[in-house]
Amino acid sequence: MMRKDLSGRTLGIIHANVITVTAIRPFIEKYIPEVTIMNLADDTIQRDNIAAGVGIIPKVNYYKFTQYARNLQEAKVDMILLACSTFNHAAELARPMIDIPIAQIDRPMMEAAVRNGAKVGLLATLATTVPSSERLLHTAASEAGKSIEVKTIFCGNAFEALNKGDTAAHNKILLEAIAKLSGNVDSIVMAQLSMSALALHLKNTAVPVYNSGDTGFARVREMLEGMR
Repeated sequence: MMRKDLSGRTLGIIHANVITVTAIRPFIEKYIPEVTIMNLADDTIQRDNIAAGVGIIPKVNYYKFTQYARNLQEAKVDMILLACSTFNHAAELARPMIDIPIAQIDRPMMEAAVRNGAKVGLLATLATTVPSSERLLHTAASEAGKSIEVKTIFCGNAFEALNKGDTAAHNKILLEAIAKLSGNVDSIVMAQLSMSALALHLKNTAVPVYNSGDTGFARVREMLEGMR
């Protein structure tokens, strides 16, 4: 199927950590290479989310997201993408105040997993991501009229390895976790964008393993192509 030319479109991306600016590049090149990208990255968002503790998002971070979304709207981007999993709820809170579409990078993979079966495995490497990812999975299931069971494996040592630049160790830890989860679930979602790099090593998994990079940017392209 021929893709619509999106060379006149601009996507604004809000990051809670500058590391995801690099992590998304392969997916931009794969799915929307002709789209102009405007990045807004604020490392203090992830810092303060982590400092607040698991399950707690500082109110100021919701305010920051809304302000950044307003800045991007004023810069005349066509749509906004939230590239952070930990406070994906910020997108839902900001939508009534912003006049252009706001997408959550994790949402499409959650919807795909829910469609695939009632038992969903969640793989996370950052503790603060777990509650928000589980919440989004249940939200997607509820909106689809389904009930799901979520089995979560947290691999904090993988995140530590990645931060030290040891991608091989990061991938090994996650591949072992995927093998462990696969016997008990219908599909697996990888909670953080940084985990999407593992996709190249997941050619023959026992169950579908979804990453937010591929599913998220495929949805972004679909949304941009649907605009007038």
